[in-house]
Amino acid sequence: MLKENTPAERLFNGIIRENPTLVIVLGMCPTLAVTTSAMNGIGMGLSTTVVLTLSNLFIALLRKVIPDAIRIPAFIVIIASFVTIVDMLMAGFTPDLYAQLGIYIPLIVVNCIIFGRAEAYASKNAPVAALFDGIGMGLGFTIAITILGAIREFIGAGAVFGHTIGNLPDYMPSIFVMAPGAFLVLAVMITIRAHIINTIEAKKGVRLNVTHTDEEGAVCSGCAFAVNCAGKMRPLEAAAADIKKTVAENKAAGVAVKKASEGAAAVAAAKPEAGKDSTEGAVKAAAEPEKKKAETEAGHVGEKVDEKPGKDAGEGASKAGTEAEKNDSEPAKETAGPAEKDGSAFHAETENKGGES
Repeated sequence: MLKENTPAERLFNGIIRENPTLVIVLGMCPTLAVTTSAMNGIGMGLSTTVVLTLSNLFIALLRKVIPDAIRIPAFIVIIASFVTIVDMLMAGFTPDLYAQLGIYIPLIVVNCIIFGRAEAYASKNAPVAALFDGIGMGLGFTIAITILGAIREFIGAGAVFGHTIGNLPDYMPSIFVMAPGAFLVLAVMITIRAHIINTIEAKKGVRLNVTHTDEEGAVCSGCAFAVNCAGKMRPLEAAAADIKKTVAENKAAGVAVKKASEGAAAVAAAKPEAGKDSTEGAVKAAAEPEKKKAETEAGHVGEKVDEKPGKDAGEGASKAGTEAEKNDSEPAKETAGPAEKDGSAFHAETENKGGES
């Protein structure tokens, strides 16, 4: 296991562990644009390596002098100064290559690899470590885009570094020297690299991807590549045990969340029923006095109704009795009338007879 921040570790980190093209996937603009041939790839890679190495060194030397508030403009000035030097040297000594690379040499100023290493590593570490970090990242970038350019040139044009190989057919799939070919070849290279690293890890039982940590063991706050790291070098069995533990914890957490969700759903379902029952109870309670009042009024009305027929019946009976008495007295009067009438007539006749005699 390599000790962190040593020259060997920085070289291994840039070329294998955190290759800027195949792992971090930075600097895609020149990677896809200029890799139509192996010569273009190596020219672009070496020029980037020079700028990256020198800018890392000077930024590390000035890291305690540059104010934090203006560090980004300062980084850009330093990087742009070295890019200008490289641009002028290439224009004077390699004009053909310079013409092939064109605008992509000045655009090194805004290359994500250079600026990313300046911000994430060089501004926080010693000059020697920063120097070798720049060399390792530059070599990793150079190797990756040179291989990419060679594959594209061979498949698309049947040549490598400008030299035709064998008696290849006249027709070659020219799509590989175009932009789509760059994407296809880069995807295959990333896949092959990942397969090789996984195979080595399985055989050696250690992880080649490590997390950069400080003295306390915490992940470096300024590391731009911490997301892609997989932990300290350790046996794969320990990593597998950690993974299983994490899976079990996540599963338990998922079960707990599911139970909590079911409980919340049950409570939510019970609330409407409870609300309905309480509403019905409140309605019933509110209606109970009205109901009792209505029943009381109905009872009084019933009593009045019952009393009225009895009263009517009594009045009817007394009326009937009066009528009956009246009816009984009237025949008697009628009977007595004739009798009295006959008696009076008889008396009058008797008096008449006595007078005559």
